[in-house]
This record gives sequence, structure tokens and C-alpha cells, in this order.
Amino acid sequence: MLITGAELADGRVRDVRVRGETIDAVEPTNAELDADAGERVVDARGRHLLPGAVDVHVHFREPGASHKETWTSGSRGAAAGGVTTVVDQPNTSPPTVDGDAFDEKADLAAPSLVDYGINGGVTGDWDPESLFERPLFALGEVFLADSTGDMGIALDLFEDALAEAAARDAPVTVHAEDETLFDEGALDGDLGGTGTAANADAWSAYRTAEAEAAAVERALDAGAESDAQVHIAHTSTPEGIDAVVAAREDATGDAPPTCEVTPHHLFLSREDARRLGTFGRMNPPLRSEERRAAVFERLRDGDVDVVATDHAPHTVAEKRQGLVDAPSGVPGVETLYPLLLESVRKGNLSIERVRDVVAANPASIFGIEGKGRIEPGADADLVLVDLTNPREIEAGALHGAAGWTPFEGLLGVFPELTTVRGEVVYERDPVTGAESFGEPVGRNVRER
Repeated sequence: MLITGAELADGRVRDVRVRGETIDAVEPTNAELDADAGERVVDARGRHLLPGAVDVHVHFREPGASHKETWTSGSRGAAAGGVTTVVDQPNTSPPTVDGDAFDEKADLAAPSLVDYGINGGVTGDWDPESLFERPLFALGEVFLADSTGDMGIALDLFEDALAEAAARDAPVTVHAEDETLFDEGALDGDLGGTGTAANADAWSAYRTAEAEAAAVERALDAGAESDAQVHIAHTSTPEGIDAVVAAREDATGDAPPTCEVTPHHLFLSREDARRLGTFGRMNPPLRSEERRAAVFERLRDGDVDVVATDHAPHTVAEKRQGLVDAPSGVPGVETLYPLLLESVRKGNLSIERVRDVVAANPASIFGIEGKGRIEPGADADLVLVDLTNPREIEAGALHGAAGWTPFEGLLGVFPELTTVRGEVVYERDPVTGAESFGEPVGRNVRER
């Protein structure tokens, strides 16, 4: 495949040739790379070519909850959104806490259109020896809160996990909330009805910002003691981000702590709680508009390392329960790049910053060889977008199994073409909107 006249994130206009699974050449357009006989040529003039996104935080729900999402439906959404690598979290059923559970999930991942990593979980009965015999991506999401029942762990077990990870140079991804600082009284009042009629703002009042900040500090202190590589997941407060930045500046090892934020904490706040109702329940919860804006500012200024989705789909029926009973989590893998690129279109973010936080940085932080960049020798994970052509986000036009999105009605810049290691896995005609998907090509990124 030869892609001609594409603008890269750094502003260069280039022709990009793909041979097999990798990028063969990136040349100035006026160099006029000649097309080979039978080679597909994509005229990309006026559009941007970006590296495929690496979403290091998804829940594709298999095994155990395929009615919410499968590897087929989840990877279709990823491909249509320009995500070419996903990292699946361990809180499935059974949880991915030993080698047998890892093997079961790996078998289920065979239909994936995109590349993937599989994280190992930490519980009282986890088996690190058998987990680390497999091509494990990382440990985590390790919960310092009881946000998913049995997956919550105590500090001493967390420290044991850090020691195991440090001995094997494995990253540890942390869900940081201190449940002793939750405001139980916030759930005592009238919580309203179900679904969008419920008072979802109470969930934000219950899971306080202070609870996150305290747990982040605890995780960072434990990480520094162990020399483990600690990555704080879905940081939802400026205080949490600032703690990571301070710890990074003080770090003396080769793997300073890092953090991620989610699109829902960047683009939604407690002001959206009435509109969303129980559909807006997630952990950590939506924060005040002031905190949301401060988190976005830190993303823009370079303090945030990664934007990942915490894609956690549930069915409409499940989310329509009362606030206390509705499960936490929102879908988001398909809208990661589109929402951030709309911010580029509006002038609120640079396209280089977006490239870094969704592709270059996660690939570098987690040591994913060949991903996150457009240069000769890199994997041909490519996304073609037209920044002048946003469209409204509509649940009915998305490809995951959830059937709803918290971003309904917002604008997004969606891909026209997505490739994974040179294979076209998604394509949309920019005029007619007709779509097509390729065949499953995904593989574990730790098995290279």
C-alpha cells in the first residue's frame, strides 16, 4: 500500500509506503514514490495520517460477560475508532489471576481485529509464577479500592505484587481510591429513580476527590520503595496528576511513575450528571467542572502521560437500575481518537500532543515494540483522518455491544481508514459513509 500526500502530526507532508506488516518508507511527497504494479494507492491529500492508538485500559468482558462485549465487538469498535492495540484488564470471570485463566482469555481473543495485551490480576489467591510464564502485558488494574468486589486488595498484598513485578521488570497499573475516605452520607438521601432519572451526582459526592489523592500518594510511596514501574490509571483529579508529576521529578530509577486520564474525565463533569443519571456512574466518578477543566489543562500542558478509555461496557438494562445497584463504567474505545481530534479541530489541543498521549507515550512507557510511531521499520498501524469533517457521536452508529455512549451528541473526528500491521481492518467512505471491516489479524504484543 502507498499512502500519498498525507500530513503527519508534526506538519510534514509525506508519502508512506507499507510492505508486509511494517512501514517501508516515509518520503517527501515531491520525491514521487512510484506505485508498484497492483499496489493500492491511497490519495491522502488534505488529511492527516496518525499512528494507531494504543488503549492501555479496556474491559472486553470475555470470559464471563459476553452479553456486555466480546473480543469481536470490542475490537470492531476499536478499529473503527483508530485504536490498533488494546490492553485488557483482569476483572473478568474467572479473573485473570493465574496461567489457566490467562490461557482461556488468550483463546477468546482470537477473533480480535486489533493487537492486544492481557493484564494479570492480583488477589489473595493469585499465582504470579504461572502468570509470568505467559506473555503477560502488566499487572493490573490493581485495585486499592473495593470497586469491583473481590478484586480490591489490601496494602500488604499490593506491596507483594510490586515486589513480584519489580523482580520481573513488569509494569503495575493501579486503580487508586481510598475507600476509607468515601462519604457514606452522600448515599443516604433521595437518590431519585432509575436510569437518567436518578441522582447520579450523589455518586461523585460519595467517591470523593480526597479518596483518590490519598490513594495515589500511597501507591506512589509503595512504588518508590519497591522500584517497580507504577502507572496510575484513570486519574480524575488535578491533585492526583500533580502527585504523579512530583513523584516523577523525585524518581531516581529507570521507570518513573506515570499516569493516564480518560476521555470521560476530560469531557464530562458533574454538570452532566443530571443528563446521564446512572449511565454516568463510573469509578472514579465524574468530578466538578472546575476539576475537569484543571485535568484538561494538565493534559494540554504535558503533565498527563497517557489518555486511555477504561472502556467498561454494560447493557442499557443494567445501567437503568437505581444508582446503588447500577454497575460502574462507560464504553469509550471507539470515541478516544475522535473526541481528542475534535479538540484539535477546535484549537484546544495540538495534534502532536494527541499523537503522544494515545500512541507514542503508551508504546514507550509499556515497552511495546514497533508501535506508536510512523517511521521506517515500525508496525504499519495507521489511521487516516480528515480534521475538516467531524460528525456527531451517535450510539446507533458505533460498533460495540453496549448500544449507548455517554458522549451522545458531541462531535468527533472519526477515521476513514485504519490498518493493523499493514492490514486494512476498517474503512469508511468519506462521501457515502459506507463501512467495511477486515478479517481478524490481532496478536499479543508480548509475543513478538
